[in-house]
Amino acid sequence: MKNIKPFGPSIGKTRISKKFFDKLNKEFDTKSVSKKIDYSSKLASQIKKELKISNSFIKKNLEKELKDNIKRFLTNEKIKNFKEIKILNLWVVRQFKGEYNPIHYHEGDLSGVGYLKLPKGMINNKLVKNKKIKTNGTIDFINGQKGFLSKSIYNVVPKLKELIIFPNYLLHTAYPFNINGERRSFSFNAKIILKK
Repeated sequence: MKNIKPFGPSIGKTRISKKFFDKLNKEFDTKSVSKKIDYSSKLASQIKKELKISNSFIKKNLEKELKDNIKRFLTNEKIKNFKEIKILNLWVVRQFKGEYNPIHYHEGDLSGVGYLKLPKGMINNKLVKNKKIKTNGTIDFINGQKGFLSKSIYNVVPKLKELIIFPNYLLHTAYPFNINGERRSFSFNAKIILKK
């Protein structure tokens, strides 16, 4: 876990294990064939295929690794008096050409995004009408306003198996990409209960 401070709030970056990666991809592939369990209408996105992962699957397969990464993030921030970490929810986003996630924030105290699949060549910043698109398939984190010696946008190029942890209130947006293929990510929200 590496904590960075591109502006006020800290953002943590680490990698998920192959086991986590494989189990979550397999669960999504198995469950996503049912149209009854599409989670898109509950989220901010302009995306057609999203799937909420069941609490029982999270608890059995994902929770320990998520909590370990959250603990490392908090410890790097000198927060050691946490009593409990609750994973509130976790969902998988299946994004295709032209789809995007508008600027939004999450519930809980901490949130995260991790990458499970990326289209080949998505981040080559293709030319469209002689203009280079730097945001093609990337994610922006937004805080405050731009000013002298002050950044307000932190742009991240997705990497397979990367996990990014951030405060729930940190505004962010996932940009559309202009090539065929699937960009698959997962997001989660967590509640941190501190010792009194």
